[in-house]
Amino acid sequence: MQIIDRLQTDIAPQVFMPRAVYDGRRNMFTAQKLPFINATFAVTLIDPTPLGQVGIGGGASDSAKEYRVHLMHVAEINPRHLHRFLQGQQEHTNKVHTAVTALSVVIRMEPSLRYLFGVRSFYTSHEIRHIGGGLVLWRGYFQSLRPAIGRMFFNIDSSAAAMYQPGPLIDLCLSFLGQSNPAVLAPTCGFPDRDRARLRRFLYGLRVIATPPRQQAGRRNTPRVIKKVSSVGANALSFTMREGGTITVARYFQQTYDYTLRFPDIVCVEVGNGALIPMELCTVEPGQIVKKQIPPERSYDLLQFAKQKPSDRIASITAGLEVLAYGQSEYTRQFGLHVAPGARPLSVPARILPPPTLKCGVGSRQSEIVPRNGAWNMVNRRFFRPCVITRWAVVIYEREGRFNQRTAHEMVNGLVSAARGTGIIVHERDPVIRWEDGRGRIAEQLKDASRACHQKNQSAGFPDLMVIILPEGGGDIYRAVKHFGDVAAGVATQRMKSSKCSHAKAQYFVNVCLKINVKCGGINTIPEPSPVALMDPHIHTIAMGAHVIRPPPGPEGRPSFTSLVGNVDSDLVKYVATSRVQKSRQEVIDDIKDMAKDVIEKYINHRTNVEKAASPKPACIVLYRAGVSEGQSKQVLDHELPRLKEACAELNMDPKITIVLINKGHHVRFFPQSQSDADSSGNCQAGTVIDRDVTHPWGLDWYLQSQAGTSGTSRPSHYSVLYDDNKFSADNLQALSYALCHACARSTRSISIPAPVYYAGIVASRAIYQCEPEAIYQDDPEADHDSADSASAFMRAYKPLHRNMSSVMYFS
Repeated sequence: MQIIDRLQTDIAPQVFMPRAVYDGRRNMFTAQKLPFINATFAVTLIDPTPLGQVGIGGGASDSAKEYRVHLMHVAEINPRHLHRFLQGQQEHTNKVHTAVTALSVVIRMEPSLRYLFGVRSFYTSHEIRHIGGGLVLWRGYFQSLRPAIGRMFFNIDSSAAAMYQPGPLIDLCLSFLGQSNPAVLAPTCGFPDRDRARLRRFLYGLRVIATPPRQQAGRRNTPRVIKKVSSVGANALSFTMREGGTITVARYFQQTYDYTLRFPDIVCVEVGNGALIPMELCTVEPGQIVKKQIPPERSYDLLQFAKQKPSDRIASITAGLEVLAYGQSEYTRQFGLHVAPGARPLSVPARILPPPTLKCGVGSRQSEIVPRNGAWNMVNRRFFRPCVITRWAVVIYEREGRFNQRTAHEMVNGLVSAARGTGIIVHERDPVIRWEDGRGRIAEQLKDASRACHQKNQSAGFPDLMVIILPEGGGDIYRAVKHFGDVAAGVATQRMKSSKCSHAKAQYFVNVCLKINVKCGGINTIPEPSPVALMDPHIHTIAMGAHVIRPPPGPEGRPSFTSLVGNVDSDLVKYVATSRVQKSRQEVIDDIKDMAKDVIEKYINHRTNVEKAASPKPACIVLYRAGVSEGQSKQVLDHELPRLKEACAELNMDPKITIVLINKGHHVRFFPQSQSDADSSGNCQAGTVIDRDVTHPWGLDWYLQSQAGTSGTSRPSHYSVLYDDNKFSADNLQALSYALCHACARSTRSISIPAPVYYAGIVASRAIYQCEPEAIYQDDPEADHDSADSASAFMRAYKPLHRNMSSVMYFS
């Protein structure tokens, strides 16, 4: 931005009149034609000289750096295409997309020159929170320009982002490691390679200001980007000087600057130009967005910071209009955009859909449940089809001093009592209980527990259920447990955190039983059949959910994981899943044909062998597709739909297909206009649907807030019908979608998206557990995150589900 701004204001102001806008990458848009087709400009910026060697010589004076900017005319944008699209007279084409993109760049040009900019959000330091771990949270504003029926509108929302902690680099490193003594960064004092590797990955790409000793006050050096962390301290780290000979970093600063390092034993950082710089000379610039995945232990803090009560959020959004000052931007005026003075949030009509009636099992005090405010409970109610647990085992990875024999037996009694209260038949009241060390071989420990269960019950095979008690931070143990249960042994596993299940109330164990019942083949509740919601057993419908989980920011070459989930019963509550691994950051699902065949075959088998249906093949498939951006929707139509049809053809069936895209990653928020319209949290009520005024000009779409608010401001889900062979009405699809939001077995609340696509997200996110734990990247201190072999390694390590798991809801 600095180069383009200087080009337009100082180098060639007479050429860029009115000024052009720039997207920060390679596209520039102008309101009028420029007086050339191709042109190259030289732009000079002052670039302070870097810190003197440790590989590179230095000087004391600023140097001018010249940049070459080449501009070439590539296209003209005709606003008529956008106008016709907004009037619903043509579909969304590349020309429409380009016009919307250009206008989006126009409105963010002015704020991007004034505020810290990340993707489509602007951040200020007016409200910050230190959360430890080397992170600081900043609040900001998201903005985008969205098309609606007959008009464009600004979408503004409050947002939050994690920044690197500014100040001395040593302080940042100590905060990240949770330490206070700089000596912990010294290899000679036992700085572990594993922690050094974690620190290297955290610091990679961070900009620091390296200040030479005794530098003149007021001088600002060019930021340098950290690439590596040395394996030894400055007093043991040597390099070859240009004049010849070798010298340690500590000795170099002593000779060159007459400066004795305060911390000569701690590691150095290597910056982009190869220079090795002691940490004590580095300062972290404020306002650097962390583009890597936030550590799990800090995610909660970010979530809590981002949460705002509806009344606070709408006030923040309204204030954002003044902060971003669209109406005062010369760029918006020059491109003919008008922002009404005193603009206020848009008022739109909405409806509240009725919830489905849920049926419970025999022996319940009430056989039916009508959810209220998006919630219900299972008190005095039994599962519709409870499972049977003949033998089971408990493995505890918490220290016995914290989770002793008495606590373990209280937990077992509480779980058995809750299970029997919900109808689950538990034959064994005194399961095998073992304490194990999480640093050992998890699979062998679980096999030993299984053998002990076998000897106790004098029965062959693994237990029906293994309950695992984990300590805080037991993520590595959890992954190994799931690989053992889902892939190696084919046994249902249920994790409980020691802090949660110790002296827990009865309701906690009832919630755990919701998961256990379906993992062991049971059914919790079923919705009352409703033709309006397409849940009539005579329709023979498969509701599928498909998802793609891409790797987190940072690692390149890591694979994407895909999943497909579908019901096998006529009540749309019993689901099976399949998953795959594919190349990195690919949004279309390569193997959707084979995945669909797998799900449909299980549906046919269940309908034939369990429900004894005369016509077991589905007549209708509704696919909810998540994990795909709006710009990639055409690829879903071109790639996934034909393969879904091929799968059906190979099974000698021709069902009608409907594909609905679901997006939760948007920033559209809805607020009740009065307290009487709100739920107890101040949000819109569960079942609120908006399908007018702010919806897409072309095609059928709607926003549905299916969940009740708990804390913060609820986010509605956006549904877009991509393909519809069934010719469903909007009412039919909205009712089906809302009913399926009540079909999640692991909750007694309506969820934010339909159960099959919710399950698909879980399956895709935990598909990595199907990889052999020892065969994939496991914090190798010198592992290269950019390795092109990374995806191949995951593919080789990926194993199919155990056949025992393929027909149950192991993912619940």
